[in-house]
Amino acid sequence: MENEHERPSTFFRFEDLRIYHKALEYVDWVYVMTKNSKDDPFMRSFFERFLTSANGIALNIAEGSSRNKSQFVYYLKMAKSSVRECVVLSTIASSRAFISARDFDDSKNYLMEMTKMIGALIGSLQRSVKPGETDDDDGPESI
Repeated sequence: MENEHERPSTFFRFEDLRIYHKALEYVDWVYVMTKNSKDDPFMRSFFERFLTSANGIALNIAEGSSRNKSQFVYYLKMAKSSVRECVVLSTIASSRAFISARDFDDSKNYLMEMTKMIGALIGSLQRSVKPGETDDDDGPESI
């Protein structure tokens, strides 16, 4: 019988990254915020943009994970750009009273945590490439 507490192995390595799961949590959080936007076309459009930016965090992490280390760093930097977009969108949502002050704080906390996590992963990847070593792709899911 399989141990209930064992985590099943994943085929896609990005699924093992904590930052990927944190990004998915944030997508879910933004999605919950969209519930109140169904009646107002401007709010609906605004939150669609917000969801697109939130999705961009997870999508860039997944896309980059199958590349070589320097390309993965590039995609992680793109994920950080999506984080910054979400900071701006959170600020606008708060100033327009689309979200509460508490929701704004929750959003900022998610975004700050993800920025730190992405930065740490970038640092780790950059340190792992030794001088004179090539950064070739070892396969489709090498990182």
